[in-house]
Amino acid sequence: MPEVQVVERKLAAIFAADVVGYSHLIQLDELGTLRALRASRAIIDRLIAGYRGRIFTTAGDSVLADFASAVDAVECALAVQAAIAEENAQRPEGERLRFRIGVHLGDVIVEGDNLLGDGVNIAARLQTLAEPGGIYVSAAVRDQIGTKLPIAFIDRGGQRLKNMARPLRAFEIVGPGREALAGMIARASLSRRALFGTGAAILVLAVVVAASWWEWSGAPGMGPIASQQVGAPAIPAGSPADQVARSVQAPRQSLVVLPFTNLSNDPEQEYFADGITEDLTIDVSRIAGAVVIARNSAFAYKGQGVDPKKIGRELGVRYVLQGSVRRAGSQIRINAVLIDAETDTQIWAERFDRDIGDLFVVQNEITARIARALQSQLAIAESRRIVAHPDALDYILRGRAQLTKPISPENYNEAIGYFESALELDPQSAEAAAWLANLLAVRALDELTPFPNDDLHRARQLAAHALAAAPNNAMSHYARAQVLRAESRCAEAIPEYEAAIGLDRSRAPAFAHIGWCKFLTGSVDGVIPNFEQAIRLSPHEPGIAPWYGRLGVVHLLQSHLDDAIASLEKARSENARLPFVHAWLAAAYALKGDDNRAHAELAEAQQLNEAYSSVASVKKSNWFAKPEIRALA
Repeated sequence: MPEVQVVERKLAAIFAADVVGYSHLIQLDELGTLRALRASRAIIDRLIAGYRGRIFTTAGDSVLADFASAVDAVECALAVQAAIAEENAQRPEGERLRFRIGVHLGDVIVEGDNLLGDGVNIAARLQTLAEPGGIYVSAAVRDQIGTKLPIAFIDRGGQRLKNMARPLRAFEIVGPGREALAGMIARASLSRRALFGTGAAILVLAVVVAASWWEWSGAPGMGPIASQQVGAPAIPAGSPADQVARSVQAPRQSLVVLPFTNLSNDPEQEYFADGITEDLTIDVSRIAGAVVIARNSAFAYKGQGVDPKKIGRELGVRYVLQGSVRRAGSQIRINAVLIDAETDTQIWAERFDRDIGDLFVVQNEITARIARALQSQLAIAESRRIVAHPDALDYILRGRAQLTKPISPENYNEAIGYFESALELDPQSAEAAAWLANLLAVRALDELTPFPNDDLHRARQLAAHALAAAPNNAMSHYARAQVLRAESRCAEAIPEYEAAIGLDRSRAPAFAHIGWCKFLTGSVDGVIPNFEQAIRLSPHEPGIAPWYGRLGVVHLLQSHLDDAIASLEKARSENARLPFVHAWLAAAYALKGDDNRAHAELAEAQQLNEAYSSVASVKKSNWFAKPEIRALA
């Protein structure tokens, strides 16, 4: 009989770690990167051994280890990310490494000291999904952890992984607060002192508590996080762990929405102020990369005097949003202030006055407006903190900050450069891909490049990648819609814009583009309200001039001459470099009988774009390529 070959198998928790952008770092500074890798590996190797794991494969910047317990593997991953974050704080900017980690529980093949098979491959693929400094686990690991650790999981749904036939359900780990982490690691350290020694156990405790997830918990799309775990031991003030913890920088775009103060004479209006706070917490948490303290932790400060520095230290956040609500008769006034908690300086403030109609409509509109403003303000504030050697998220924030400036080819090109740099460092970044796809599509659509077809082709690929990698990200759908609009597929773009709004109701540009797409497909129903909603949501939008301009065109083609002129003049005052605004304003003045102004505006249009040779030439523009538009005119 033929000899039966028995393959040795076992069930193991596989830990896979990899350095983000390693090849790029090697090119920048080979010796410095290798020195940093050796230091990081010393930390990782020690922690893996301390949590009863075994390294079975290393290749360059990657580490594969197996554990008998999924709990041990995840605890080790948490400790590794925190310890690496603290180590990075001591290194020069150019020598800081950030790791992604994936953990899977599955069947593996044993071949000597090595492990092979799907169980290993899945862990390695999972880590590619994680943000720099983040951890992803499979459903099998999530089920094993249950409530054994004071952590939370975000269900990222079925993920298509390289060379995997079927989607794998993946979960992103959200870390506990500082106090909960202290208790967890303290208990783990006590049980492992035989391996570490007392001094090493205390060091690990201090390092892990100090990092408190702040280097990696701000993954795009994350919701509000809790600041502490009930019943967890407090860190003694002045202890080594406390001193190290206070020296660790809070995460980028981290903030708390404090309970808004009810300044009305009627105490019954308290519910409205609380509702504004709760809605804002939810809306702001949808900002990509934002780390938002959970509602219950924020409401612990209700009715107390506000000391932003103290709150920032206690909650580990960079920014504090506070405000007030005053309701008198049919009027409501809301003040909102964004404060840098590290310097106790005000970086943004705005007042919102509204007539009260449907109270909940007003509440939704105001919270969406504030959230929209915060997207820009956080990007600007973070871009001012940029370090000498930025990572992918730094470049994304720089690009977003650049887009808060007035529309111009120069600003677009600079923003594109930032998003390109982000993708060089992190080719898997859905956020960078979506933003870059959006800009390339707009640049092609507005003819701001000599190679529009090349831009559009790349935008199409980037948008597809973003949507596949992050289907629940509003920016992914928005980028796809922008590409479709640039391809003159407006009817298909509208559902994608609507999907973006469904995920982020503060995405004002999507409302404006829906209005314009409706117009371009031959409809005027709802077009004007779409533009008005966009303007109402984001009255200080850098790209607001085209919204006013297109609103003016819609008014003009419906013979609303006064409204058309008012909208077009507003567009011109916002941005005088848009030739179509001057051209259509010339047409409006001509129809009004004001020939002098018509010729003056036409001259401005010609100076910016020679194609506008006469008022009649306006109707030869590509907007009138479709019979539906000609019919409207």
